[in-house]
Parts: sequence; structure tokens; C-alpha cells
Amino acid sequence: MSASEGNPAAGGWTEPRATALLVLADGTVLEGFGLGAIGEAPGEVCFNTAMTGYQEILTDPSYAGQIITFTFPHIGNVGVNEDDTETVNAAASSGVRGVVLHAAITEPSNWRSNRHFDSWLKSRNIVGICGVDTRALTALIRDGGMPNAVIAHSPDGVFDVARLKAEAARLPDMAGLDLVPLVTSAQRYEWEETPWRWPVGYGKRDKAAHRVVAIDYGVKRNILRLLAKAGCEVTVVPSTASAEDILALKPDGVFLSNGPGDPAATGEYAVPVIRELLERKIPTFGICLGHQMLALAIGGQTLKMKQGHHGANHPVQDKTTGKVEIVSMNHGFAVDPDSLPAHAVETHVSLFDGSNSGIALTDRPAFSVQHHPEASPGPQDSHYLFQRFVELMESDKAGKAA
Repeated sequence: MSASEGNPAAGGWTEPRATALLVLADGTVLEGFGLGAIGEAPGEVCFNTAMTGYQEILTDPSYAGQIITFTFPHIGNVGVNEDDTETVNAAASSGVRGVVLHAAITEPSNWRSNRHFDSWLKSRNIVGICGVDTRALTALIRDGGMPNAVIAHSPDGVFDVARLKAEAARLPDMAGLDLVPLVTSAQRYEWEETPWRWPVGYGKRDKAAHRVVAIDYGVKRNILRLLAKAGCEVTVVPSTASAEDILALKPDGVFLSNGPGDPAATGEYAVPVIRELLERKIPTFGICLGHQMLALAIGGQTLKMKQGHHGANHPVQDKTTGKVEIVSMNHGFAVDPDSLPAHAVETHVSLFDGSNSGIALTDRPAFSVQHHPEASPGPQDSHYLFQRFVELMESDKAGKAA
């Protein structure tokens, strides 16, 4: 339904009745017009500043348990396609609970589109609302932090507001939640697909120089593609894989993936495994939640952020080169740099707020970054980090052969 549609009434037109609500934990009720799935969904409300790539964002497993507010007003205008999904299983839910838009969805206008955005949201059971002042909602999040909320869509416009307020108020905080079980793979699999390129689309790795085991905490497709492009034979294992399971695959390197939720909660079972791998001095590379897992494994701590970092336009400095790059970010927790031991060197830092964006160990062949070097969506400034991982494995092999 368009946000400008009215309902006929005796004597003229009246304001259209709201068919969707966003009910915040503090009792604030935002009215709008429903789109996507019909029903209700609870979640933590965050905002994303990316201007493009909404399909990749909504299929990023790192957003599990969240309701995404897009600051860019026109979302859905290029439709959706079969190529831009970031969950490994294209038909599976990424865990995103809802989406908040300013403008109503228009008909798709892009040669790659094969489906209307609204139809796609319905198929993935994502509840949506449009007609919201997303600038005001973003300001609210910046001032007060990411609130819990219930998003509801009812075509008849009938809501039990009191019940929705009570439900929103009793939702658990994201801190303490392990959401990785919602998005991790159920079994081991191999990955060979390489990045998309014009005009042939996605490719396939033909040979590999390094065997990499990727621990799936909610991995994105483009991470796996870039590992394959870098000449890696990639085996993906579930988040609960044991150190013995991983070592049995005889990896040249281990990759720790992105994912959702509180890293400390996931770390209850993930950290002991990572510590064992670090003791074996296996080259290790982590991204996002994987970065936080590495920090926890060496004795560091993580902190809940006020509004988090969500977007494709974040400036980060690589302190090892002095280079400033624009990157994609999606995280609500951060590594506390003051908690890191002496053998962890800070390699990257956010130029927005000075928060930690990367570490490297001086006594182990391991490093990680908070941002998403694979982007999708976003700039490709940080693709070099995959080559840095390859060089780490090559150096390790050379040292063992000497």
C-alpha cells in the first residue's frame, strides 16, 4: 500500500488508517503502512546508513534478531534478484526480524531485478513498515541507543497496542544472547564459488594452494568467494565444530566468520576451540564476530556499543600502512582495546569514534578485523586482507619447510 493512498469516506477523503506499527520498549508507538510479511516480530532496532545493497544487508546473518531502519529513503526501487543474497542457503532466513522504511516501495527499475521487493520480504517472513520518519528514529537511536521493539503488520489496521507495548518492554537485551545457532550451518560443506564479474557472473575455483577451514558463526557468501578467489580450498564447518574435528581436516589456515549476537555468549563454546587452534599456531583470520572471538580467546573483553556501526561508508585506518579505507561495518559489540594483552597489537581503528577495528598477535600467526573487508554491499578497499591471510599461510609453510 502506498503511503499516499487514502480511504474514501462520506464527504471526501480521510487520512489512511495505519496498517503497521513499530512499538518501542519505552512505549513509543510509530505508525505507518505495512509491507512484507503479515504478523509481528520482536527485535533490537538499529539503523544502516548504506545507500545501496539492501538485499545483501537483509540477508547478512550478522543482523539476526534485529529490525533494520534504513536511513536512505528509497529502498526496494531496484527490486531483488537471485545473485545478491548473502546467506549461504538462499532460501533460508538470515534471522532479520523486520525492516523500517521512509518511502513506500516502488515498482522495480533495474535490469537485474526478477522480483518485487515486497514479494521477496513476504517469502522470507520479514515484517516491514514504511511511512516512518526514519531521520527522527535514527536520531532517537543515536541519543538513546538501540531499543528493543515489536514491529507489527495487520492489513485491517487493528492492533492490541497495550499488549505490544508489554511485549516490547519485556524483551531481553541483546547482551547475553547467543544468536549463532539461528544462522550457522548444520553440517560441513565445501565451497568453490568465486566473485561475480561482468559479463559471466559467478565463477568457480579451478585450483587451490591452501586448505582453509571456515568456522561458520553466520558466514556471508562473499567472504567464502574471496577466500576461493585467493586460491583457498574452503571447507565450512558449523559453529559447534570441535578443535579435533577441525584439526582432522589438516588446515593450512582457519577462518573465523562474522555472525550475530553477544560474542561473550557465543564464546562460551567457541573460545576454547579457538584457543586450542592458536596453541597449534595455525594461521588464523577473523572478521566481525570472528574478530571478537579471537580477542576473547586471548583474554580480551568485548563491550556493547550504544548505536553500533552499521553501514557501507565507515572510515578505518590500517595502522600498519597508514592507509585510510572506506569499509562496510555491521556490529553492535566492540573489542575493548584496553583489555588486550601485550602480545596483541591494534592494527586498525575506526576514524568515526576511535573504536578498535583490528588486531594482530605477535606470538601467533593470527589477525582479525572488526569491519567487513568482503563488503557486499560496500567498497572493496579492504580486499587486500584476504591476500594478507594467504601470505600468512605461505610464510607458515615456508617456516615449517625450513
